[in-house]
Amino acid sequence: MTISTKKLKNGFEMPVYGLGTWEIGGTKEHNPQNNDNEDMQAIKNAIEEGITHIDTAEVYADGYCEILVGKAIKDYERKKLFLASKVYSNHLSYDDVITSARQSLRRLQTTYLDLYLTHRFNQPNVPIKDTMRALDTLVSEGLVKHIGVSNYTVEEIQEAQSFAKNKIVTAQQHFNLKYRESERKGILQYCQENDMLFTAYRPLQKGMILSAPIIKEMAKKYHKTSAQIAINWLIAQNNIVTISKTKSLDHLRENLGALGWQMEKADGERLRNEFPDQEAISDTVPLQ
Repeated sequence: MTISTKKLKNGFEMPVYGLGTWEIGGTKEHNPQNNDNEDMQAIKNAIEEGITHIDTAEVYADGYCEILVGKAIKDYERKKLFLASKVYSNHLSYDDVITSARQSLRRLQTTYLDLYLTHRFNQPNVPIKDTMRALDTLVSEGLVKHIGVSNYTVEEIQEAQSFAKNKIVTAQQHFNLKYRESERKGILQYCQENDMLFTAYRPLQKGMILSAPIIKEMAKKYHKTSAQIAINWLIAQNNIVTISKTKSLDHLRENLGALGWQMEKADGERLRNEFPDQEAISDTVPLQ
């Protein structure tokens, strides 16, 4: 299938649904017990199903995830893919950002990244000015096409942008029907009002939100699955795209069934307001 995109006024666009790769190859360290062939096949399956956006990070499996992504995509036409990676918070000095980006490119076996994000806000002893100057350098050298941030507050996004020549095109945040910190703290609204895309990760909260009565009600009404309702609720909103990781081809195909249709606006608002046991703070990366 062809996955639609969302586009900013400056011309930047992203697919509404992409593949996350957290736990591919391990978590924060490479796990040799993982099945590399299975992991790479999951990435290939996603591409065959129409996925072009693949999101990874240097901290995933201590870089080994990027190696597996690079191997999985080597037989596909690079320009048809949208590759994103992230530099971790312990590598945010000017020199470290440049080094991390080059190492990610080498592991991914590519000459450029479509999107490069800082994975956390800066450590107290590293000026954000230096980090953003490094990102600008990567863009000017053609190693990175666009820059973004992940797990930032509104104030942190504003500070980062004040030091960057290039536009921050997306904020990647933990957001779904249950975990609403980015909504409560105004990050989603800020992106919508400032021509930025909001990339929601963990849209299904690892499946833990799918048994809520209201989501089952909507699934019955629209003849969809609970997962399709949860993803559709996200991408139906202005400026929101999402990424989700699954190794199961059946689950991937189910998730892709969330695309290409819309709920009634009133039903989307009911889900926003009536979803049970909402949490105002992320259980993954709580914002300051």
